Amino acid sequence: MGVYDFTIYDLIQSNARLFPNRPAWFEAENDKTDTFAEYGALVDKLASGLQSAGLKKGDRIGVLGQNSLNYFMVYGAAAALGAIVLPLNWRLSPDEILFNLNDCEPRFIFADSTYQEQIQNAQDKLASVKAYYNLRNSDGDFQSFNALTDNNGTFEAVDVAANDGFAIVHTAAVAGRPRGALLSHCNLICASMHLTHVFNLGDQDIHLNLLPLFHVAGLLMSVNAFHAGILNVNMRKFDAAQAAQLIADKKVSVLFDFAPIMASIIEQAEKASLPLDSLRAVIGLDAPETIEKYQVLSGGTFYNMYGQTETAGFATIGRYNDRPGSAGQIISWADVKIVDDNDAPLPIGQTGEITMQGPMIFNGYWNLEADTAHTFRNGLHHTGDLGQFDEDGFLWFKGRKAEKELIKPGGENVYPAEVEKVILQHPAVVKTVVFGVPDPKWKEGIKTVCQLKPDEPLEARDLIEFVGERIARYKKPQYVEFTDALPLLENGMPDRLKVKEMYGGGES
Repeated sequence: MGVYDFTIYDLIQSNARLFPNRPAWFEAENDKTDTFAEYGALVDKLASGLQSAGLKKGDRIGVLGQNSLNYFMVYGAAAALGAIVLPLNWRLSPDEILFNLNDCEPRFIFADSTYQEQIQNAQDKLASVKAYYNLRNSDGDFQSFNALTDNNGTFEAVDVAANDGFAIVHTAAVAGRPRGALLSHCNLICASMHLTHVFNLGDQDIHLNLLPLFHVAGLLMSVNAFHAGILNVNMRKFDAAQAAQLIADKKVSVLFDFAPIMASIIEQAEKASLPLDSLRAVIGLDAPETIEKYQVLSGGTFYNMYGQTETAGFATIGRYNDRPGSAGQIISWADVKIVDDNDAPLPIGQTGEITMQGPMIFNGYWNLEADTAHTFRNGLHHTGDLGQFDEDGFLWFKGRKAEKELIKPGGENVYPAEVEKVILQHPAVVKTVVFGVPDPKWKEGIKTVCQLKPDEPLEARDLIEFVGERIARYKKPQYVEFTDALPLLENGMPDRLKVKEMYGGGES
């Protein structure tokens, strides 16, 4: 570590010294609270145990489980040793999880008992893994988590720099292949500092940790709360009724929202006559009617934003009321430009690709040098998204470039090419086009238009289930239409623009 470096582990040590007795983490599942000093001591013990087990700087640690103190401890111990956490999306199919594991070759895997069977079934395909551990103490068939923390917390210091890798978060599959975005300590610390500034966080604030720790927003928000010295109220898995109760009981003041989270919390709060007036700041993406209802009920402020995993969560933020429908204004830690296909900046009001520079830009895609070089060409991070700035500097999202057509149901990323690849495996389907459509619950839904083989009927529900059995179920279409023939380009491929013009509604 150099004189100019500051890492996630430095943050953990600093908090343990500055406010040792302040509550840091509340586990809703067992009604247990740990202070910043207690968390720091637990991290040191886990780091000691992992180092004794052979973990070295740069090694990856796979984690497959729901939110818990132990999960957050793995992040802390990895930071201490310079290891890299590979958080796995438990909503993925077993084959998708196996791909992500082999892509990053972890040395150790931590898993909840719920997911251990699928890991055990794939052990002969996980050559890099040297040991498997329970994520929830002794709950499961793997080695005991507690055995790793049964020590005095002493370990040999490791030279870790701020720009070293900290976590690999896989993005949605481009052309059928997920890409692991390598985030550094610096990325998350810079993002956290900006959130603390925007929210004006103080020691009385409380964060509801309801997004999964495998998601960049879940990781960022939990790190941000820790960085600001406020309490993380942790939910293992989102449940709207429990969330509404925790907001009322714990006086939660901040959280991150993807549709339909906020609408479901409001519904449960109204049903149980629970107050939401402590919830003064919510950031995320949601429908205008939900945002406005939240602000009326709570008196709080909703913050719109634009960002990606590759930008450590966000690039612009703004109060919804300042410019409804926009994605806010450029954050202090970034330079965001709208450019044409030659990377020349475009004037106000013109639509082009959103690009970004700054310390929140990720380190690149794991083991994908060509993809990284293409994304970082001409010294800019190319998001693949389209937007324009208005005269007051507010960003307006305008869709995605053709090379990065993306659907975002409920905050998840789904690439049409990945879904199309699975649909074309069905023996009745000749051609298909998958695209996003407006959806009242998820904000954006997945629609497929399929050309079938003659005399081979197929029900929409059967096709939806076919997809859901092969990839993560959140990637299956909600809307299906069948046609005798899709419009084609001169090369014989489906004309995607024409298909979307003809079938762009959400009706099934």
